[in-house]
Amino acid sequence: MVTTTASEASDSDRYPVRFWAVDDLRGLDFDPFMAERLREEPIARVKLPHGEGHAWLVTRYEDVKFVTSDPRFSRQAVLGRPITRLAPHFIPLDEAVGFADPPEHTRLRKAVARSFTPASLERLRPRAERVAGELLDAMEREGPPADLMAHLNGPLPLAVISDLMGVPEADLPRMAHWTEVLLSAGHGREASDRAKAEMAAYFVEMLARKGAEPGPDLASELAAAVAKGELSTEEAVAIALLIQASAAHAVRNNSSNMVYALLTHPHHLERLRREPGLLPQAIEELLRYIPHRNAVGLGRIAMEDVEVGGVLIRAGEVVHSSYLTANRDPSVFDRPDEIDFDREHNPHLSFGHGPHFCLGSMLARLESEIILSSLIARFPDLRLAEPVEKIRWQRSALIRGPEHLPVAW
Repeated sequence: MVTTTASEASDSDRYPVRFWAVDDLRGLDFDPFMAERLREEPIARVKLPHGEGHAWLVTRYEDVKFVTSDPRFSRQAVLGRPITRLAPHFIPLDEAVGFADPPEHTRLRKAVARSFTPASLERLRPRAERVAGELLDAMEREGPPADLMAHLNGPLPLAVISDLMGVPEADLPRMAHWTEVLLSAGHGREASDRAKAEMAAYFVEMLARKGAEPGPDLASELAAAVAKGELSTEEAVAIALLIQASAAHAVRNNSSNMVYALLTHPHHLERLRREPGLLPQAIEELLRYIPHRNAVGLGRIAMEDVEVGGVLIRAGEVVHSSYLTANRDPSVFDRPDEIDFDREHNPHLSFGHGPHFCLGSMLARLESEIILSSLIARFPDLRLAEPVEKIRWQRSALIRGPEHLPVAW
């Protein structure tokens, strides 16, 4: 017989569990469920389409920062628990850095940090700019209308992260397929798990090869870390898979969202043409404004009773944090639902916060800058080739973005 304590019953009355269907949204529409929670119920209890039970959803900026940095909320404790979530599967392998807490998380992250220093990433810029130019040359030869997803925003991020990782160009189609299946809720758990297993097997073989014949790439660094006993093979494979998949897919979609935002806000695009030096600041504002994912990512487990924003979260309960709503918190951002390229104070959380702050944030910024600056410089009359209502958006996606982005010039 299950008993309910008085405090739990009180929670049920004060914080009813709300089912979050996470409907597919068009364009850059902000999820109305999220907006309502931030406005009316900033700490709420929700149930997502997959998994079991319910979870707390934290939406305010300061509360999100607190939960994502306080060691009393654990990622490691999620393993083995079918917590409520958007996808039918967990994206990372069990050994991935995304599931780790410090000090294990610190050890795993240290193994790849050298590849993501500013100096290391700047070495990628010349090749990335050259690839972008070649892709746009081909698009220009083909003529308008052209799909930017096929010509630029898809192939460039995949080429850049594959170059960093050491994945041969011939294997890029396989990487693209595995990543698309893995980072979607629409293919089902069996297909997603199969893609993850095939991608893991690829990296097992690749790391073995790089251990024997190292090169100037991240896979060789991971293989060397395994040889030194700093990482297990399983840990190195999990890191390689997570970086390869997430970097290609996230930048693909978010950079295309940026292009769409500019094409549907032509006065902002025209300003960047007049003031190209404003681009880095504009990218930060687009990162804040764009709802780059659906729902929320990997949750955390409270390891003891913790009060968050005046609400007691008990040991063992699941907590999801929304970086998207944090970026729209009016107590931090003036006119948060507007794009403002003059926003000088912009401490957005689009790359996360705390120990799990995105390691590839500088790489994502670099690629976004190359994509936008290349398009703006080459095509002064760039515009959408179809009405916005005809543009198709990915369905059941974890990271939001258009299926196609037709443009003319």
